[in-house]
Amino acid sequence: MEKFNKISVGEGARSELHDLLSLTGAEISINALPAGASVPFVHSHKQNEEIYAVLSGEGYAVIDGENVVLKAGDWLRISPSAKRQFFASEKTAIKYICIQVKANSLEGYTMTDAIV
Repeated sequence: MEKFNKISVGEGARSELHDLLSLTGAEISINALPAGASVPFVHSHKQNEEIYAVLSGEGYAVIDGENVVLKAGDWLRISPSAKRQFFASEKTAIKYICIQVKANSLEGYTMTDAIV
């Protein structure tokens, strides 16, 4: 069995990396919304928190009814039960990564999990 997987992702509206990289502990997607567009649904999760990194552009998220302005360089964590929907600004597209992991599942990280 390989100890790593490498892929290249194109410029599509959405790329889900779970199957492409054979991920076992997370789902990662790369998302692009053109100016004025939105994710066409509101959603929440049963167990998974989501971490968003805005790569480029501007927009906003509506989280439990609250508008949260987003721009390149922003990071955002959303708890599983929060209802969320994402929007690009009217003037510019937005591109972001979403990392989805089971809430409260992290047992070790960085140097506490590293073998040096």
